[in-house]
Amino acid sequence: MTAHESDREPPPVSREQAEEAVRTLLRWAGDDPRREGLRDTPRRVVDAYGDWFSGYRDEPREFLARTFEEVHGYDDLIVLRDIEFESHCEHHMAPIIGKAHVGYLPDGKVVGISKLARVVEAYARRFQVQETMTSQIATCIDAILKPRGVGVVVVGAHECMTTRGIHKRGVSMVTSTMLGTFREDARTRAEFLRFIDVGPGR
Repeated sequence: MTAHESDREPPPVSREQAEEAVRTLLRWAGDDPRREGLRDTPRRVVDAYGDWFSGYRDEPREFLARTFEEVHGYDDLIVLRDIEFESHCEHHMAPIIGKAHVGYLPDGKVVGISKLARVVEAYARRFQVQETMTSQIATCIDAILKPRGVGVVVVGAHECMTTRGIHKRGVSMVTSTMLGTFREDARTRAEFLRFIDVGPGR
């Protein structure tokens, strides 16, 4: 495949093709997709994929388009913590379950807090690497709101590690992206981490 060909959009996949792919995997696993308990499994799996990967249909930046400027001069830290998410590892297609914490220092405008959660959701509902997702959330907020700083911390449990391979349960991965004042000012960063209860002394 040439570099030019790899830049092309992949051809669309029909629902029928997707369901047949599930039947192929069922046969590969050693079962019979024609038996009663599995007859509707391809349909159910494709429905589930439509939900789990709905983030591909969203443009996260659009969620931040409507902002509010009448904040009576408020310019202190805004934090939305414990945003639960469900994602999938792009290496093994296994679930990543966790929470995201998002904070920013506004520079004249703020956004509805539900929109921050929607940004997290849009990026989570794709095949992901946690480090990439953390950076994507922070970069999106920084680019659209243009705040003085952004901080994003993501804590996730990876089932590609707990249900296969090394089989280690109770392990969580923590990633962070700090931009602007959050990176440059240790006090701002410490305040953010204190708000979300992550960091030394927890």
